[in-house]
Amino acid sequence: MNYSVSGCVGISFLVRMALVVSQLDLDVYRFRNCELNRDRVGCCKVFLFDVKYMFSKTEFHVLILGIDKAGKTTLLEKLKSVYSNLEGLPPDRIVPTVGLNIGRIEVSNTKLVFWDLGGQPGLRSIWEKYYEEAHAIIFVIDAACPSRFEDSKSALEKVLRHEDLQGAPLLVLANKQDLAESVSAEELARYLDLKKLDERVYMLEAVSSYDGLGIKEGVEWLVEVMERSMRTEMLGARIGPASV
Repeated sequence: MNYSVSGCVGISFLVRMALVVSQLDLDVYRFRNCELNRDRVGCCKVFLFDVKYMFSKTEFHVLILGIDKAGKTTLLEKLKSVYSNLEGLPPDRIVPTVGLNIGRIEVSNTKLVFWDLGGQPGLRSIWEKYYEEAHAIIFVIDAACPSRFEDSKSALEKVLRHEDLQGAPLLVLANKQDLAESVSAEELARYLDLKKLDERVYMLEAVSSYDGLGIKEGVEWLVEVMERSMRTEMLGARIGPASV
């Protein structure tokens, strides 16, 4: 049987696209059925919409917070080098953040947009301007500097009390594990008393923004929990699907 689709797309192109989505039996049926009915333009629109939907990538916005000198921007640059072909800035070229750094990576079929915000005391007041659209929080702590743990704990508690971050998954990173004086994730967890966060999904991971230790494990956990988070559903209902 000969099918005519002139004026829409070439036959060879349709064959290739049909192979790509061959597992979508319902979509293939709809394509063939509408073509048999000579509904050429409508057929192509339905088919191409389904292909676009299948290849769309969910986009999540993630805050990178923490007090100054915790290693937030070093983490962002390491994320770029781990998950993309772009080489991040070396640690010796990174300067304290005044304002905002933005980084984008892709993990599987998911896009992550990171907002790295300056952690100096005078800059922390701007954090809340980004809370409303954030799907999750990464809070970075310098595990090699116990004298500043109390400052980090206070800053973290203030972040988690804010109503605009209700239900946002939390990934706490015990950073600078490449240094001999750093404490373990377990020791830091006890100090932060994270057990009281019963209603919030969280994880504490020992990492090194310098050599990449633990970073992939933390990011993969974060993607998994964001995909099934009630906060993601809430943001999606408010602003529509975050995909391209």
